[in-house]
Amino acid sequence: QVRLVESGGGLVQAGESLRLSCAASGIIFEVATMGWYRQAPGKQRELVASITGGGTTNYADSVKGRFTISRDNAKNTVYLQMNSLKPEDTAVYYCRGNYYLREPYWGQGTQVTVSS
Repeated sequence: QVRLVESGGGLVQAGESLRLSCAASGIIFEVATMGWYRQAPGKQRELVASITGGGTTNYADSVKGRFTISRDNAKNTVYLQMNSLKPEDTAVYYCRGNYYLREPYWGQGTQVTVSS
């Protein structure tokens, strides 16, 4: 069975950094597109960043230049390095993985809270 387990969330002050990790199992990781999504209270879940098996990345405009998504195929892990965090980054961050044109798998989420 597929499992995606996020870690690294927490409470930080504005301007600080955090790195999220997502450990995948039960998936052919190197051919899966991986991504990070977030959902704040009262808002829709939105794409933060994604990375294909070939290394192509995509970022939401709101995080461009501040966040970096990366993957380590040997460790079946995808990361989200978050720098210069802002209060508006506060949300539950979810790891997502999918094969081409297939239904995605989701992690349980990890809370990121950024205080002023």
